[in-house]
Parts: sequence; structure tokens; C-alpha cells
Amino acid sequence: MLLSNAPSKLTVSNTQLNVTVAYSPKAREVHEVTLRLEAPSTVLCALQQSGLLLRFPEIDNHDALIGVWGHKAKLDQCLRDHDRVEIYRPLRVDPKVARRERFVSQGSRVAGLFVKKRAGAKTGY
Repeated sequence: MLLSNAPSKLTVSNTQLNVTVAYSPKAREVHEVTLRLEAPSTVLCALQQSGLLLRFPEIDNHDALIGVWGHKAKLDQCLRDHDRVEIYRPLRVDPKVARRERFVSQGSRVAGLFVKKRAGAKTGY
């Protein structure tokens, strides 16, 4: 039996987590808050301590889509050091509809597969 004063792997460490919370209320505008949280912290704790919920009342922390590094996360998910919590806003336009509208406005000569890449080539190749 070994006796030691070294901390065991089973003990909970009192380390601090560095976490970033990011929100973009509109295009080309990003608000980031860097926090230092106590070790067992959740996504909800990071959101509340960031102050973004108070600065942007349009964010409803129970209905908003939340992610950690681009992956959907629940409010009770535990965070790790250097995590990035992201608050997603709803899409204004369906991506398929936006693509169709771009195709109609730009025409077939400048859009995707229908562009002639070189003189004499068939479209789409």
C-alpha cells in the first residue's frame, strides 16, 4: 500500500477553465467574451456569466440554439478548458431558396456548373 500526499486521479481538481462565449447579432458583427470559470461548469453557467443574455435580450437561453465548437450542445453540458460556446441565430432565408434566387439573378452564364471555363468547352465541364 502506497501512501502519498500527491493528489489522486479520483479527486476533483479546482482548476479554472478558460472559455469563450460568442454571439453574432447580424452579419459581420461578432461579440466575444472570454471567461475564467471554476472547473465543473456548464454551458448555462457560461452563458449567464458572459453578460450576453443581458446585452442582447433577443436571445432566449432556453429556445436558442447553442453549440460548442460548431457542435450542438445542451445547456447542462460540462465544459472543458479552451471551449468556445456559440449562440446561433435563426436563418433568415432557406439556403435552397437563396441559391435559386442567386441563379435567377446571375443567370446561367456565371453560375456553378453552367460556366464555360475555357473557350470552346461545353458547359458543365
